[in-house]
Amino acid sequence: MRIVSLNAWGGAMFGQLGPWLGTVDAEVLCLQEVTRTPGVSGWTRFEDGERSLPQRANLFEDVRVLRPTDQGLMVTSDAGPVTDDAGVRRRQDFGIATFVSAEVPVIGVQSAFVHGEFVDHDDWTIEDRPRSALATRVVDRSHGRSVTVIQLHGLRDPAGKHDTPARKAQAERLADLVERAGTDLTVVCGDLNLLPDSETFTVLSELGLTDLVGPADTRTSAYIKPTRHAGYLLVSDRAAVKSFTILDHPEVSDHRALALDLA
Repeated sequence: MRIVSLNAWGGAMFGQLGPWLGTVDAEVLCLQEVTRTPGVSGWTRFEDGERSLPQRANLFEDVRVLRPTDQGLMVTSDAGPVTDDAGVRRRQDFGIATFVSAEVPVIGVQSAFVHGEFVDHDDWTIEDRPRSALATRVVDRSHGRSVTVIQLHGLRDPAGKHDTPARKAQAERLADLVERAGTDLTVVCGDLNLLPDSETFTVLSELGLTDLVGPADTRTSAYIKPTRHAGYLLVSDRAAVKSFTILDHPEVSDHRALALDLA
C-alpha cells in the first residue's frame, strides 16, 4: 500500500499539479490546502492582507474529476471570501481531503479540530485560523491488517514555526485523535508547519509514532523563504516501512510530496 501526502497550495500550480494528480500511484492520497467553492470552477484569488494567491475555485472537485474512481472526503476548517475571474466575490471552503482507491475498503472515518473551531470569515485573517485533522481507517488486504491514516494541516504562525502554547495544545488534540482512531498500524502525515525539534514529536513519540522526515528539505523551488521544514510523516511501526521518499520531482506545489510504501 502506498500513502502519499502533499500540501497542494490551493492548486496554485495546477498546470503541473493536475497531470501529477491524475497519474500519481497512491492507494491513499492526503491533500492539504484544498478549496471548494460550490457551483464555481476555474480560478479564484485569495487575499488575507499579507498574501494574494491564485487558487483553484474547487480543487476538491478538480481532483474528483482527475481520480474519478477514488473515494473522496473533504473536511473544512474555515471558509471565507475569494474573487473569481469575473471579479465576483464568492464563499470558499478551505481544508483537507483524503482520496482512497476504489479497491481499498474504508471502514472508519473520524475528524477533529486540532486548533480552534470552524470560522466563516468576513475577511481572511493572517493568523490563528482553525485547523482540522482527518483520520481514515482502511483495510490493507495484501497484509491482512487495518491502517489508520491521519492527516492534518498544522497551525500557521506568521512569527515562524517555533513551538508555542497553541502548538502544544494542537499536539495534545492530535494525540487524542490518534489514541481514539488508532488500529493495527497508524500513519500521521501532512504539512505540520513545525521545526524538526518541535515538542510535538515528543508528544507523538509517547504514542509510539516515529518521524521519518527529520531535518530534510520538504520545500520546492517555488518556496523562497529560508526555512525548508514543513511536511512530516510518522508511523507507529518502523518495521512496516518498505520505503519512504520525499519527492523532489515533479514540482507541483511549493511543498514536496511525501510517499510511504508499506512492507
